[in-house]
Amino acid sequence: MHNVSESAKRVRALLTRRTVLAQLGLGLPWMAQAQAQAPTSRPRIAFVSHAPDSDSWWNIIRNALAHAKEDFGLEVDYLNPADGNIAAMARLLDGLKPERYAGVISTIADLRVLAEPLRGVVQRKLPLITVNSGTEAQSEQLGALMHIGQPEFLAGREAGAYFAKKDVRSLVCFNHYPSNPASNERCEGFRAGLGGKVRMEIVKMTGSAAENQAIAAEVFRQSEAFDVALALGPGSAHPVLAAAQATTGKAPVLVTFDLSSEIVAGIRSGRVAFAIDQQPYLQGYLSMGMLAESLRRPADISRRLLKGILYAEPKLNERMARYGLSLKTSDGRHIHSGPSFVSRINVDKVERFSGQFR
Repeated sequence: MHNVSESAKRVRALLTRRTVLAQLGLGLPWMAQAQAQAPTSRPRIAFVSHAPDSDSWWNIIRNALAHAKEDFGLEVDYLNPADGNIAAMARLLDGLKPERYAGVISTIADLRVLAEPLRGVVQRKLPLITVNSGTEAQSEQLGALMHIGQPEFLAGREAGAYFAKKDVRSLVCFNHYPSNPASNERCEGFRAGLGGKVRMEIVKMTGSAAENQAIAAEVFRQSEAFDVALALGPGSAHPVLAAAQATTGKAPVLVTFDLSSEIVAGIRSGRVAFAIDQQPYLQGYLSMGMLAESLRRPADISRRLLKGILYAEPKLNERMARYGLSLKTSDGRHIHSGPSFVSRINVDKVERFSGQFR
């Protein structure tokens, strides 16, 4: 009788706790998801990227997802088309089902191709957060909760403004991902920051590393035609740096988006004036954190309150301090992960974690 009584007490306590939670409106989305799966399962998130397997820059986001999985009690599947084919990415999105996933995080690499698949995610009642590529307006059109990323035109404009007083008349923009509209925004923003009347030539880099280096070398043979070179990430910066190091002539001043160990070395040596860092770690980590917090709270809780709850997390702040990252203030619907700028002045602070968390 004693054992039966103790069991009954535990059951009543559990029921009472659930009743209180229901009255408070806390935890219900997560509880519903947990009841639909095994009792001990953790909510599983799909992170869908447009990046090919060869793009090592995305290892930073993969590392952030692994940390967020630990810190927020989630499971995550990183899904991407091996060759970066956007149509293949669309098929990945079409295959996401509520029976397996509690939420989806996705890039908007090409709205024309991905609009319907992403709307389908929302229609299947899967909460969606968009990250990295795409715009905040596009994210809202798709019905996503928010967009976490760097406004590309704004970032380019802020970077270009650095040279606005240096009598720059010409710009070459090395683009390793010309099919992504955001890449063109980076080029156009940089030109706008320079004053808008600067002559700009966009050079596409869609070949192998050796082929891209040869393309950059040919440009440098005509280096007097350009005052500034802009690379849009490691995919174009690495062959440009290799070509600049091998050239016997004078290469234009180089600025690049994003970071890698090679780019950091270029900043230190002076071959790179500065890098525009979108803090990709935050795109992976904060998107997972926001989904975790939203799944555990009422559906009508404001995004501002969710951000406040997330930003107050001790584990999050420990990560930010350890890797030298900064949380951008955000009072609206979306979160800006960047831009931040890395030059010789602060390169020591980020070099230790370059390619891993920066």
